[in-house]
Amino acid sequence: MARAFLFVLDSFGIGGAADAERYGDAGADTFGHIALACAEGRADREGLRKGPLAVPNMVSLGLAGAAETATGFRFGNGGTAPIAAAFHGAAQEVSSGKDTPSGHWEIAGLPVRFDWGYFPQTVPAFPAELTEAMISEGKVPGILGDCHAGGIEIIERFGEEHIRTGKPICYTSVDSVLQIAAHETHFGLERLYEFCKTVRRLADPLNIGRVIARPFVGETVATFERTYNRRDYAVPPPEPTLLDRLTERGSKVIAVGKIGDIFAHRGISEVRKAAGNMAMFDKALGAMDDAGDGDLVFANFVDFDTEFGHRRDVAGYAAALEAFDRRLPEALAKLRQGDLLILTADHGNDPTWRGTDHTRERIPVIGTGPGLAGGDIGLRPTFADIGETVAEHLGLAPGRHGTSFLGAIGGHARTA
Repeated sequence: MARAFLFVLDSFGIGGAADAERYGDAGADTFGHIALACAEGRADREGLRKGPLAVPNMVSLGLAGAAETATGFRFGNGGTAPIAAAFHGAAQEVSSGKDTPSGHWEIAGLPVRFDWGYFPQTVPAFPAELTEAMISEGKVPGILGDCHAGGIEIIERFGEEHIRTGKPICYTSVDSVLQIAAHETHFGLERLYEFCKTVRRLADPLNIGRVIARPFVGETVATFERTYNRRDYAVPPPEPTLLDRLTERGSKVIAVGKIGDIFAHRGISEVRKAAGNMAMFDKALGAMDDAGDGDLVFANFVDFDTEFGHRRDVAGYAAALEAFDRRLPEALAKLRQGDLLILTADHGNDPTWRGTDHTRERIPVIGTGPGLAGGDIGLRPTFADIGETVAEHLGLAPGRHGTSFLGAIGGHARTA
């Protein structure tokens, strides 16, 4: 039995990116700054959490060692020795962006070597011809926003006008993205999805990575709330990824969370979604039970990014990490001989950083598997090393990008 489980803690970077200055992120460190804030009492919140960051199970998989590899940061609340079969290291991104598709595609063995299209920091942000086409082909009376903005803030600004006029709220960020917020009942959820499909087609010539449906509910600025019916419409990967290689062989890829959307549903056998990290964890555990020989469970835990990173909520992010860590033994208990579990991230989103956007950081690469020797895998020069390690573990031939570290942790490829 050889199975693989790849859990992405969305935005849980560990600092130290060699090219961070190019992105305006020199010094950003999601994990390090959260840990420091907790140690100094700046992440205490009545009824939520208090004191130093407590993530002993991730530390037992080597999180503290990964952070030291990335930046030299020494996590002062380790308290747990790494388990014998655990491995740890960090990885540097070679893709040109610090966005979700770039990070996930590179994890799956396909670095993004081209530049995405971006919208300028102007108002309006969108080209007039694109806006006109969105209105005419999308059959809407106009659009609101047309600027760079955070998702909660722009709904608060334009939500009531949107309900009154029927105009969708369209906005962007420093990522290659066009986001569309609309009310689930007043505008209609299915209508929002159809409108996003139209905009996806219209944005293709601009090389925009994702068009994202951002539904919300509520009647006034005081009650507006985004729902978990988000849907991403992504550009499909330009080459086969690890997921394509597995499904073409006949293996099953179970996508938990937004993984299916990120890969434009290419190389995906089954999608399982839920609302919130803990419900997503339940789905991931169920997928672990259902995975067979040669299968991959690829899960994304998005709340770290959307609910806490972008909102610059240090206490909330810390509490979410601690909640995830408390559930981790449930996943570890499901590992069988021949299994491989890797925890990683797709980029950073330092909640102590200026602005509301992702931060360019290295990512942790930690994990375990029964029978592995474990150890230090060092600093990997590309996220693609993760995908190639999973590929070798599951008996695939080497891909074009990345180098497997399976041998370094005492693993052996299964018989193809």
